[in-house]
Amino acid sequence: MRSAISLLGSTGSIGRQTLEAVDFLGLRVLAISAGKNTKLLEEQARRFRPAIAAAFDESAAQDFRLRVRDLDIRVVSGVDGLIETATVEGAGTVVVATAGTAGLLPTFAAIKLGRRIALANKEILVCAGDYIMSSAREYGAEVIPVDSEHSAIFQCLRAEARLGVKKLILTASGGPFRGMSRLQLQNVSPEMALRHPNWSMGVKTTVDSATLMNKGLEIIEAMHLFAVMPERIGVVVHPESIVHSMVEFADNSITAQLSLPDMRLPIQFALTYPDRLPSLVEQLDLTRLSTLTFEQPDMDAFPCLNVAIEAASVGGTAGAALNGADEAAVELFLSRKLSFYGIYESICEALDKFGNIGNPSLEEIIAVVENAKEFVHTRYGDGFRKDKR
Repeated sequence: MRSAISLLGSTGSIGRQTLEAVDFLGLRVLAISAGKNTKLLEEQARRFRPAIAAAFDESAAQDFRLRVRDLDIRVVSGVDGLIETATVEGAGTVVVATAGTAGLLPTFAAIKLGRRIALANKEILVCAGDYIMSSAREYGAEVIPVDSEHSAIFQCLRAEARLGVKKLILTASGGPFRGMSRLQLQNVSPEMALRHPNWSMGVKTTVDSATLMNKGLEIIEAMHLFAVMPERIGVVVHPESIVHSMVEFADNSITAQLSLPDMRLPIQFALTYPDRLPSLVEQLDLTRLSTLTFEQPDMDAFPCLNVAIEAASVGGTAGAALNGADEAAVELFLSRKLSFYGIYESICEALDKFGNIGNPSLEEIIAVVENAKEFVHTRYGDGFRKDKR
């Protein structure tokens, strides 16, 4: 187990739960970062006394400096600040729990130092999976998934020969709209989309779960993490969220990882791998489970899943365009400038425009993400857009 960590995105949902696990395990926190939540960042700084803290927003960093002027702590900001946080001396593990692509360059910087990357940010692999994973191999860095689904697959594959793997099976809760038809979903509101039945997540991830885009992003992430083609990755809807994902083998046997839906378990496993230690997670009592159900996702009602699968097959900058467009579309949906199915429509247009560069550089990937965001905001940001498909 790595005894000291750096945590990017400490004030978000995953970041807060990481600190719970770190506190329980008795690990040292050398660096933390946030976007704008300086009040919580101050509380974390006083509790864990890191050497460095970063606020991505410069005005927030200035506010934070005043808050912690009595502490011996270096305060940094912007992308350079996040890179300094990710590469702080002595941190064996870098937990990447930032939202969006802000963690891309810091993650790459930590990989070049051969650090363990506990990756809770799927967008990094969606946008730059080939680049990140090849760099990890080159520099001897570990990439350990924190997403519950990918952690489950990682655990199922620990003692298995990869040649025997037939299929990876990601489970999806189905989100708040499971079982609803396309007609029923035409006019759903942001408030309805944010009522996830099982998980407590950030706003963006919760909306992605409602559209099933989250599962599409996870297919791309799994493709890079486990070096499998997208056609060998399946999705089943499992509303109980007890089976976190499965692996089907050549002999038609299936291995699954089961636990209660609590992100502290995959977080801790990424920190302690290859060891398993007691955790804060409540024990799963199989005798109290009335049923475990599985069903196929409705691709007509949730077309975002299908467009993500298509992007996975295309490769190149398709993932970056998909991710940037989705980020902007979700923002517009939450501000009521875009309909539920307008999310899908805007992503399709951005993919057509920006998803066609093969073997992109890191600079090109970052540019495509930003261009796709700008395109969706410009194209749809001036008013509410009804679905035309």
